Amino acid sequence: MDIVSSKPSGLRARKRQETLERIAETGLRLFSRNGYEATTLDAIAEGAGISRRTFFHYFKSKEEILLDWQLRGFSASLRKAVLAQPAGKVPVEVVRDAMLMLSVGFRTQEFISIDRVLRSSETLKARKQATYGLHEQALYATLMERWPDPDRGATLRLVAMASLGAMRLAIEAWIQAGGDRPVDSFLHAAFDGLASEFGKPSR
Repeated sequence: MDIVSSKPSGLRARKRQETLERIAETGLRLFSRNGYEATTLDAIAEGAGISRRTFFHYFKSKEEILLDWQLRGFSASLRKAVLAQPAGKVPVEVVRDAMLMLSVGFRTQEFISIDRVLRSSETLKARKQATYGLHEQALYATLMERWPDPDRGATLRLVAMASLGAMRLAIEAWIQAGGDRPVDSFLHAAFDGLASEFGKPSR
């Protein structure tokens, strides 16, 4: 019975995830093409092939689509990449190399287009800032998982703060440059200064 009943549940979960991703991708496409303010919920619902009512089963507002884009898998992917780094590296090097791994998957034009939308209003800018705070907390928790020494807590929190700051500066510089150069070159430059500041031997 358990095996039989789990199949419909798994299918429903997969269909729900597919619908959520379709709504999000439709919203992001319309935001990039028409602008955030000019894009209505009805337009997103129609483009995703759902009703307005169904939209609210997945997102409370169109603003949440942008939040989903910022949060979608990043913290989980960064955690996995950080924990996968080989031993012998100091914390800031671990984070840098983990971020370099993730940067390979950046879709340049989509990233630049949506970042432009996020900068289009003070409300969206504030949400963007808040999201970085969530990423920082998640990164700190991951670093403590890798180096579970309470005495290193303050230093690892500082590494998380500084690393996310370096990533933000690198991405801003990359966007300002039009995304013509690989983002990893900007990440390397942003992390160069941090390496000397936090270059303590790992334990």
